[in-house]
Amino acid sequence: MASDPLFVLVILSVAVVAIVLLTGIGGFGRGGEFNKKYANKIMRLRIVAQFVAVVLILAFVYFSGAGN
Repeated sequence: MASDPLFVLVILSVAVVAIVLLTGIGGFGRGGEFNKKYANKIMRLRIVAQFVAVVLILAFVYFSGAGN
């Protein structure tokens, strides 16, 4: 399973979602100018990254035959 390129993409996409989420939470917690300037952009990026991750997860389940 770890040698499957689609599985590697799933893991990378989940990692990207986690990084974006933690960046957004960190900016929110710190506040200030960074939060005012980038908070909405970071959360929009998180939503797009989550969408891509979910699509890749569904594709992995579909093509691996685990959904049968």
